[in-house]
Amino acid sequence: MAHIESFTTAGLDPRRKVAFWNDHISESLTPMVSDPTDARVFEGSISRVAIGDMSLSEVCSGAQRVYHSKYHASRAKQPTIFLQLQLEGDSMTRQDGRESILHAGDFALVDSTRQYDMQFTGANRMLVLGIPSPTLRRQVGAAESLSTIPMPGERGGNRLLSQLLRGYWDEYHRGLDEEMGRRISTVILDLIAAVFAELPQALADRSSLATAHRVRIVNFIQAHLHDPELTPARVAEACRITVRYLHYLFTDQEETVARYILRRRLEGSARVLESRAQRCRTVTAIAFDHGFNSNTHFGRVFKERFNMTPREYRSEKAGLR
Repeated sequence: MAHIESFTTAGLDPRRKVAFWNDHISESLTPMVSDPTDARVFEGSISRVAIGDMSLSEVCSGAQRVYHSKYHASRAKQPTIFLQLQLEGDSMTRQDGRESILHAGDFALVDSTRQYDMQFTGANRMLVLGIPSPTLRRQVGAAESLSTIPMPGERGGNRLLSQLLRGYWDEYHRGLDEEMGRRISTVILDLIAAVFAELPQALADRSSLATAHRVRIVNFIQAHLHDPELTPARVAEACRITVRYLHYLFTDQEETVARYILRRRLEGSARVLESRAQRCRTVTAIAFDHGFNSNTHFGRVFKERFNMTPREYRSEKAGLR
């Protein structure tokens, strides 16, 4: 019978919970750091089982942001592709300039060898299948290039895979034999290969060919978000591609390069406005730190995004009423 390891923050001193959570989530999956929305009430639990060279984990937590930086990627024990299946709640994962928003039953891949970040706006439960990259490459040729492509779980092969993974996990809790578990894992890998083979060929090809460009583009944008002169033309010049090709790389993202830059700036500004530690800083200073050179423009686009002014947002989120 396979042994299931479990860890939980329940019952711990609130001052120790975040450190405990970061240590155990990094050990169980891959190095990362969690930033809970409210550390005072945050709770998290992990249950994990090894299946040969793979792993299957159920991760439950409160609202948080999770960061897997370049440094974390360099510390990973082995190159791993994670299939993330949303069980309850919603999640957003960002990698290589793509984003996957998952609802219950949906799944997506994420690659541990490159940086990514995740956001959970509320309580959530996720099933995470960790597959060594070489193992998955034998089933799915360019697995790394398929990261953060959301796979809706309501029909077809996607639904079969979603249901199989959930049933597989339930059987482990009922005492599934290890040998039987390994045999079923082979079926799961075949089904993963089948569902990703059903992606439109244009999407798969473009994903494979564009990954390196997209990584460079996103890294450059992230490093220069504070610069008000950051434009698509400057990004293209720095990455040694044409503006036309830059826009082409974003055609499957449902937003233009300029809108992507604006959204990342607004998200960064919002994180600072939420922080009690930043309460002494003015809204104008925060706006300018994130690449805005007009307080009026910042206020207008912020309200369009969050349906409230920056000051209203700070009062609500940071409790500065």
